[in-house]
Amino acid sequence: MAPPRFVNREKELDTLRSKFQRDTADLSVIYGRRRLGKSALVREAIDNIDNAVYWQATEETPEAQLTNFVETASEVFPIVADIQRDWEALLRALGREDAIVVLDEFPYLIQSDDALPSKIQRVWDLQLEETGMTLVLVGSSISIMEDKVLSGGSPLYGRRTAAIDLPPLSLADARQFYPTDDPDTMIQYWGVFGGTPYYLRALTQSAPLTENIQSHILSEHGVLHNEPEFLLRTEFGLREPQTYYTVLRAIATGKREANEIANFAGVDSNTLGSYLSKLRRLRLVERDIPVTANPTATRKSRYRLNEPLFRFWFRYVYGQEEKLVQLGNDAYEQLIEPSFSDYMGSMFEIICQDTLPALVPKTYQGIGYWWHHQFEVDVVGLASDGTLVAGECKYTSREMDEGDLADLERSATQIQWTPEDGGEPTIHYCCFCRSGFSDGLQATADERTDVSLFTSDDIITKMGK
Repeated sequence: MAPPRFVNREKELDTLRSKFQRDTADLSVIYGRRRLGKSALVREAIDNIDNAVYWQATEETPEAQLTNFVETASEVFPIVADIQRDWEALLRALGREDAIVVLDEFPYLIQSDDALPSKIQRVWDLQLEETGMTLVLVGSSISIMEDKVLSGGSPLYGRRTAAIDLPPLSLADARQFYPTDDPDTMIQYWGVFGGTPYYLRALTQSAPLTENIQSHILSEHGVLHNEPEFLLRTEFGLREPQTYYTVLRAIATGKREANEIANFAGVDSNTLGSYLSKLRRLRLVERDIPVTANPTATRKSRYRLNEPLFRFWFRYVYGQEEKLVQLGNDAYEQLIEPSFSDYMGSMFEIICQDTLPALVPKTYQGIGYWWHHQFEVDVVGLASDGTLVAGECKYTSREMDEGDLADLERSATQIQWTPEDGGEPTIHYCCFCRSGFSDGLQATADERTDVSLFTSDDIITKMGK
């Protein structure tokens, strides 16, 4: 079965279409790293709209860019062909037509003409603000979009009426692209290919997971074989790429605290922050803190890779080129399979956290990890009704048993959290396991109202409901 053409994004589509329907001027900004489907989103939003101009910039001279834009815009508004080749004059003319204008790959325009944001700001303030025009600026270079369009120092600051930082698809939506109906295999697909539309469309629908990994990632001719390197070089250029690679490899192989990452990467702990900051800006790295902690006050931090494909690549592909070539079609069996369950462990934890509101329906003030000294809890949900949901995740071939529940109970008693209404929280325990549960643990859960058990099937079934 062929994958769907377009999935979800209802919230983003509603935001854009509501702007298109207004009689007042709107300036919307859509940004996010490459491959997330920003162009597909805006094309879907303007589908069947007669007064919309969609144009994708290229890395050319300012003169060539203007000529290309005029050629495209004049197909919808012929009057544009007679307008002076100047951004202010062209936008002013389109404003008089109450046009919807989408400038995709906007960073390419800024790179060729750094004054363009100022020009747009001037024509916006003097003419366009009084029209019914909608201007949509789309960009994949997060650093340029934030610095030149969104930041307080940008000429366009304060003009935008909507900003969409486009995320990857959730597992609930991404699973529609996965060539499987098996819940556990869906979770494994997400653990490797994630929810980035470009990666999902690369999947061979007639092939199993192992073959998709082998042919698209491990093979030197695979479409995703050099994807992380391409994205990083596109965003950061040639400035110290090896250091970024090594920081990412450190995190991918389990070095999650700052001192561990710095030691592995061989960088001074004082300079590590700048590398992590840029990687977080690119949405590749996320900082975790104990879910009960104050983000501005705690010094506890752990870092993890946000993008599953990058985590997989930096663990299994980066630095392994020779070995991958030598092993050929046996690479998955030799390099991946022995440790794949271990790799999936932390990915499973994230999925369980994301699905918690569907599995244990409550209004949560926070969901995440918690740790203190030797105690650690994989899933913690702080509910507004005073319930503290504590969960243990096991992505192993063995069943969870009463001993695992006892360990979870001991760790949960160490969590210090006071509900908004005061008093002691009510603790609810959750066990998440791909391989199911022992008869003893199942009997315990049947007898107690404060214990819930969830398998991969439960997670996928409840997801998105």
